Amino acid sequence: MHAIVISQPGGPEVLEWREVPDPRPARGEVLIEVAAAGVNRADLMQRQGFYPPPPGAPDFPGLECSGVVAEVGEDVEGFAPGDEVCALLAGGGYAEKVAVPWEQVLPAPSGITLVEAAALPEVACTVWSNVFMTARLRRGETLLVHGGASGIGTCAVQLAKALGSHVVVTAGTAEKVARCLELGADEAINYREEDFAEKVRADVVLDIMGAKYLRKNISVLKTGGRLAVIGLQGGAKGELDLGAMLAKRASIHATGLRNRPVPEKGAIVRGVGENVWPLVEAGAVRPVVHAVVPMAEAAEAHRILESGDHIGKVLLAR
Repeated sequence: MHAIVISQPGGPEVLEWREVPDPRPARGEVLIEVAAAGVNRADLMQRQGFYPPPPGAPDFPGLECSGVVAEVGEDVEGFAPGDEVCALLAGGGYAEKVAVPWEQVLPAPSGITLVEAAALPEVACTVWSNVFMTARLRRGETLLVHGGASGIGTCAVQLAKALGSHVVVTAGTAEKVARCLELGADEAINYREEDFAEKVRADVVLDIMGAKYLRKNISVLKTGGRLAVIGLQGGAKGELDLGAMLAKRASIHATGLRNRPVPEKGAIVRGVGENVWPLVEAGAVRPVVHAVVPMAEAAEAHRILESGDHIGKVLLAR
C-alpha cells in the first residue's frame, strides 16, 4: 500500500507519499481500506517531532479515518468485510489501509457521505469524553468553548446545543464568529476585540490554550465549575490560584485521548455511538468540512491547518 511517511522532523514538505508494507489485522483488530482521514493539530506536532505515536501504533500520522472493512481478525465483534465504518486511531490514518482495535470502530452514520464521516471520530470522542463524561455538562448549564470554529469547536457547539446547554464560544475573526452563531452558539466573542473574561460565566470551559488562558478560565467559572484542558497552544505552565478554586469549589481536568488504553477508548467510542450518532443521523450534529485534499498532497492539508484560517475540519481523501 501507500502511506504518508514523515521523512524527518520538519515542515509540511517532509510528508512523502511512499509505498510501505501492508498492515494485517491482529487478534481483535479490523483492517480498514481507508476512504478519508481527518487532519488534526496532533498530526502537525508529530510531523515536527514533538508527538511520537504510542508504542505499537503505526508511524504514519492520522488519528481518525473512514472507509470499508477489508478484513477482520479473530475475536472481532460486530463487524464484517464490506461494512462502511469510521474509526478512532492511535495513528496510521494517512494511508490506504489501517488496522485498528474493533472497540475503536463505529458504523459510518447514515445521512452523510463516507468521506464526511472521517471528520467525526476524533472530535466527537474528544468532546463527548471531556465535556460530558468528565466535566459532566448538564442540560441548562453554560459551556464556554475556546476555538469555536475549529473542528472540535464546531462539534462541541452543535452537540451541547442539541443536548440543551447554553453555548458561548471565542473565535478570532468576524467570519468565524458568524459561522459559530450559524451552528447554534448562543453567544460568540471575537477574542481579538473583546475580553471573554469580562462577559462570560460558565459551568464548563473547554480549553485548547492552556497556560495563556488559565487565570481567565478560572475567573469565568461559576461555583462548582469545571475546566477541561485539551490543548496547550498557549503554553504548558501557568500559575494556578488555588484560593479562587477553593472559593468556587471548582475543578480542573487535563486529558489526552491518543495514549489511553484500548478499553478506555472503547468506552468513549461506545458513548459516542449511543449518544452522538443518533444526533448526527437526525441532522442535529453535522460534520463541518473546510477542505478535502488528496491524501498524497497531505503537505497542503497541513499548510491549511497551520494557517489558522480554516473553519471546521480538513480532510484527506483517497
